[in-house]
Amino acid sequence: MSGTTTGGTSRRRVLRLAGGGLALAALGAGAAGCREDGVDEAGSGGSGGTEPAGSGKPSPDGGDGGGSGKGPKPLWTESVPAQTYGDNDELVAVAGMVIASGSPLKALDAATGKERWSLPEGATPGAPLLVAGDTLYLASGKYDGTVAGYSPATGEETWRGRLGKGYRQPRPVAVDDRQVYVVAEILEEDNSSHTNVIAAFDSGSGKLVWSEQRDLGTEQNGIHAAVEGRHLVYTDFKKNLTVRDTATGRQVWTQKTDKTNYGFFTVHEGLVIVPQGDRLQAYALADGAREWSLKATRFTTFKEPSVVDGVLYIADSGRTVRAVAPGSGKEIWRSEALAEAGFQVPRQYVKAGDVVYAATDLDKDGGVAALDAGSGKVRWTFNDGSGDHHAWLVATDGERVFALHGKKLHALPA
Repeated sequence: MSGTTTGGTSRRRVLRLAGGGLALAALGAGAAGCREDGVDEAGSGGSGGTEPAGSGKPSPDGGDGGGSGKGPKPLWTESVPAQTYGDNDELVAVAGMVIASGSPLKALDAATGKERWSLPEGATPGAPLLVAGDTLYLASGKYDGTVAGYSPATGEETWRGRLGKGYRQPRPVAVDDRQVYVVAEILEEDNSSHTNVIAAFDSGSGKLVWSEQRDLGTEQNGIHAAVEGRHLVYTDFKKNLTVRDTATGRQVWTQKTDKTNYGFFTVHEGLVIVPQGDRLQAYALADGAREWSLKATRFTTFKEPSVVDGVLYIADSGRTVRAVAPGSGKEIWRSEALAEAGFQVPRQYVKAGDVVYAATDLDKDGGVAALDAGSGKVRWTFNDGSGDHHAWLVATDGERVFALHGKKLHALPA
């Protein structure tokens, strides 16, 4: 999945910071007319700070070796200038670096935690860190219509795309191996903005491939997007689920949600999979037809889905975690181990080896849980004991799992 959220403090992020329960969506069964409706509102490599939970010698399965289920002692812990709002693409591990969204934007050596490079202007707070190939794409806070790409290994600028001075604050929302997809505000003569565009740049030359103005009343913020093949998919706060052709920008289909879904969806092999309250539903990218539906247990609602290594992982509000075949919607396993352990609801997933690492939202004794990928059994859980209210974020380079909580970044053995 190549999905991301736009920068800025979106209502979804404000709700995350304000308190837990996010409303989830309910989509209609079929594709609606092909238009977007903007009217219908709704430093040192050493451990710093408090000693994190789990300080024993790691066991072969990554636990603390003492049978307590607590996580391993971090390989390193560093303070970082992170400015995050709980979206999955605000922490990346790439090219031997681990980078958290913030200003200044700093890249730490994945093995040691030492700073390798820094960008003084940094990333727009809450904006995505999008990586494709050997380029890290960042949102621009400038008013010249430019978007820049950097080498994640060195921090040097290696790519630039330009919409022009009639646009401000272009924000990449998705990338693939050919193009960078951007949303930007259209400036009026008085420097106000009432409309925005979605556009595609060639990721090699930086040339503009296409640009399409979105409907009056749609917003630049609050967009969550993903690309698969010829389809660019995105949701917004105006209750739209929209699919465009990546080659032309032409809108393929749009359908309205009964309630805004705050951007929760994933894509996999021709399907867009969206949580709808107590139902998880899959729609064909080609025409919006419903392909399958999965129902949650009574009185629970689905949280954020993620396809990792060909498996869909999703939790519900009752803290039951499911592994699902994304093509058919059939459950592979269902685990209530986190609920039994009193752990919080996971909302982000990464995988290293045969372990899935799940991060929770707003922390009250949440954190990161290591789950057996084959059964959902809990191997260990990790919390840094800080009590910080920020959501946990995880990323992995295959050898280590990086857990960001507030301004503390921990490297755990994978």
